[in-house]
Amino acid sequence: MSNATSYNPASSWLDEPRAYSGVRTRRSLAFLVDYSIVLLLCIPMGFLIGVLGILTLGLGWMLYAIIFPLVALPYVTFTLGGRSQATPGMRLFDLRLERLDGRRVDPALGAAHSILFWAAGVLTSGFIILLALFTPRKQLLQDLLLGTVVVRRS
Repeated sequence: MSNATSYNPASSWLDEPRAYSGVRTRRSLAFLVDYSIVLLLCIPMGFLIGVLGILTLGLGWMLYAIIFPLVALPYVTFTLGGRSQATPGMRLFDLRLERLDGRRVDPALGAAHSILFWAAGVLTSGFIILLALFTPRKQLLQDLLLGTVVVRRS
């Protein structure tokens, strides 16, 4: 019986200190870019909801209350869970979301990552962001809970 272990190139990159160089700043800037994009995407969605409200005699207009999450959740889910494992803002700043076990990020994990981020932010009035100052891999709460990390592209 052999004691052979499989080589995982993702885990070797995750152990490199340079994988986390500048991640906090880049992640913050990527967040601003991504949510600017989401706000821009809310404009056509607003028109769509307006038409839907007319067709449903006003009932569709209740969707205005949740327009931001209605746009943001699919945006983050399918970009984080997509081929590049990064939102457009993250790609702009050369970042990607990695799983600590080396597997690919799927849309369900992308959705969970986003939902946990917003829930933790609401419950702690945003102070949960300070957690990244004290974790060795600059992880936030959702990263710790889901076994993920944001790194620079190798």
